Amino acid sequence: MINAIRLIATSTPATVTVVVSIAIAAIIVGIGVLGMGITGALALFFVVWWTMLFAVLPFGIRSQLEAGEVVAGSEPGAPAAPGLRQKAIWTTIVAAVVFNFTIMMLPLVGL
Repeated sequence: MINAIRLIATSTPATVTVVVSIAIAAIIVGIGVLGMGITGALALFFVVWWTMLFAVLPFGIRSQLEAGEVVAGSEPGAPAAPGLRQKAIWTTIVAAVVFNFTIMMLPLVGL
């Protein structure tokens, strides 16, 4: 699976297609199976996705100083290769799981 994500992440259109497909599938499950409204599902997925993005961003980061490739005029602590396309895919996968788990838990807390 990791190699498939790396392969998909080499192309921006492929990354966008995968991210949107996973997001739509998660939202459809939230709306259809778990009974949430469209607007609420979109809003909750948006919030969960952004929260998960900030959780996923630090994984696998090496600074330019650690990599030994400091670009002139940049901060040495800046990422050498941030891998944002891969992180967008991983963020969407994690967000889909968290989103659907959250929707399943809402009735248990009285919402």
